[in-house]
Amino acid sequence: MLLKLRKMARSVFYYHLKRLKTIDKYSNEKESIKLIFHEHKGRYGYRRVTAEMHNRGFMLNHKTIQRLMGDLGLKSKIRMVRYRSYKGEVGKIAPNIIDRDFTAEAPNRKWATDVTQIKIGSVKLYLSPILDMFNGEIISYNISRKPDMEQIYDMLDKAFTRFDSLDGLILHSDQGWQYQHYGYRKRLEEHHIVQSMSRKGNCLDNAMAENFFGIMKSELLYTENFESPEAFIKALDKYIEYYNNKRIKARLNGKSPVQYRTLSITG
Repeated sequence: MLLKLRKMARSVFYYHLKRLKTIDKYSNEKESIKLIFHEHKGRYGYRRVTAEMHNRGFMLNHKTIQRLMGDLGLKSKIRMVRYRSYKGEVGKIAPNIIDRDFTAEAPNRKWATDVTQIKIGSVKLYLSPILDMFNGEIISYNISRKPDMEQIYDMLDKAFTRFDSLDGLILHSDQGWQYQHYGYRKRLEEHHIVQSMSRKGNCLDNAMAENFFGIMKSELLYTENFESPEAFIKALDKYIEYYNNKRIKARLNGKSPVQYRTLSITG
């Protein structure tokens, strides 16, 4: 009778009833998804949101999370820019010991390094980090207006002061001129570190570092308008702290790099 008074078809009524039930069914989950998404400043896609939802006790599968994020209009964006430091053979070329095996059984067995260019207005900055292949943790980094050896030395010195011994560690890079330099190779030798290099012009051989640069640029550089290089550097410091300690990864069983390393030691 009510449907007749409203001049509404029965099918239309049940369509809206079902839609309302669906919305009510996932109302708490949607609030948590929005909270996670905005806590991480839009940096999480549905896979990482799913892992964090599981950490918080919501056991929905990734397809449901993806659909709910679509309903909420939440989507992460990715862009890539590459800086190439290769200038031909200017020093010694090391063998490709890593050979695309980016797995490590423990911390400080395999590290990766590279340099990427970041443009803020008319100013170019250069970021040089070291990553541990065990968990993707940023061991040390330097950001400078010039991609010179002082930048590389500072990055290395910061890393070396963190550990008593790095004997047998493999440090992998591309064939950038910095890594062919005598001073770089000498510092590695002094700490009994084995040097490894990608093949010429093959970025996949150093995919670990490349992946971090892509993530950092899509989650930080391209999401904000930085008024100055100093503003970006300040934001980068906070981002790397967040990346190491809070940003979860699927390959780390839904843990952040530091959480994963800590559990590997205590476990």
